[in-house]
Amino acid sequence: MLILNRRRFLQVGSLASASMMMPKFLKALEKDNLVPPGNKVLVVVQLSGGNDGLNTVIPYRNDIYYRSRPTLGIQREQALSLTDEIGIHPALHGLKGLYDEGALAILNNVGYPNPDRSHFRSMDIWQSASASSENWTDGWIGRFLDAQCQGCDKPVQALEIDDTLSLAMKGDLQKGLAFKDPDKLQAAANDRMFKELLGKENGGHPVEDDHAPVDYLYKTMGATMSSAGYIKNQFKAYKTKELFPATDLGKNMQTIARLIMSDISTKVYYVSHGAFDTHVNQLASQQTQLKRLDEAITALTRELKNNNRFQDVVIVTFSEFGRRVAQNASGGTDHGTANNMFLIGGGLKKQGLLNDGPDLVNLNEGDLQHTVDFKRVYATLLKNWLGADDAAILKKQYEHLSFV
Repeated sequence: MLILNRRRFLQVGSLASASMMMPKFLKALEKDNLVPPGNKVLVVVQLSGGNDGLNTVIPYRNDIYYRSRPTLGIQREQALSLTDEIGIHPALHGLKGLYDEGALAILNNVGYPNPDRSHFRSMDIWQSASASSENWTDGWIGRFLDAQCQGCDKPVQALEIDDTLSLAMKGDLQKGLAFKDPDKLQAAANDRMFKELLGKENGGHPVEDDHAPVDYLYKTMGATMSSAGYIKNQFKAYKTKELFPATDLGKNMQTIARLIMSDISTKVYYVSHGAFDTHVNQLASQQTQLKRLDEAITALTRELKNNNRFQDVVIVTFSEFGRRVAQNASGGTDHGTANNMFLIGGGLKKQGLLNDGPDLVNLNEGDLQHTVDFKRVYATLLKNWLGADDAAILKKQYEHLSFV
């Protein structure tokens, strides 16, 4: 009889639950379903901690900006100029190049009604696409999987390059799969405990156990093992030519690049970056985080261009909230509300600044007021890029934007 070690059980159970409902999913993918020409891919980049949007997209002709940030404001000569009114952070040289070639769109003043300044609550709202008054237990990408993968007539898959699965990736019927290293994913799936529970080391018969959750594991572990081997084989099929930075985000973007160029048919990749909670000494901290973001995205876009895939991929960045307009006494900024989003790709229909910059006159108790609900961005990506029923997935019809 196998006695489950609690820690081992949680580790194995976590991996198995992440791939719940995957067997049909992967059987379909294993039937030589190659990536078709024009296969659309979405890469979601979460900027964790609340990136300061005002020092990312800089209104350097606005005196209120400098009065509110006497030591934190980025001077016009330092910013990378986009227009006579707006520039971007000096660390974003690669994104500036994408802007100049028409492959970057910037959406300002993005948020939601009745904003919450808690990291955890606001991130839940962004990941679930709920209203601030609602608490949903499934995510917008997870519901996309639920809608698109019924019966696996149209095999789709969502992968998160991380150790744990975000709420965004969890549906009621389908879930994405989280991992950082395909080799380690397969090693975990081939854990001796997996094989023992599945009977592969017990004469072909499942081992007995008094723990009820093992029944759940029996049903999902086989799929986990199959998915791990499949992902590893696809990962090995392509080697990147571009030099990716040795940062965590750089490595994660390289993993995404290798998988995009394989035949895995993944539709959505999700990755998190940074520690953007800059209450103290923001200038140096944000400089580091944005530089890493810029280098990783630049490497990914170059790899995509070199393989004629850039037109088939949209990269979108978001953060759970922006920061307050005025700097604090510690050389940083505190939790705010509305923020900007970057949209990057070779197939954008609209580029550049998609709307006006932040209104620094009409603040709400010192915070920016949102003019674009982030769920409109999701609705646009779901409908116009991924070809899904956005109203059903978001549980409401939102007006579409026109960037794709």
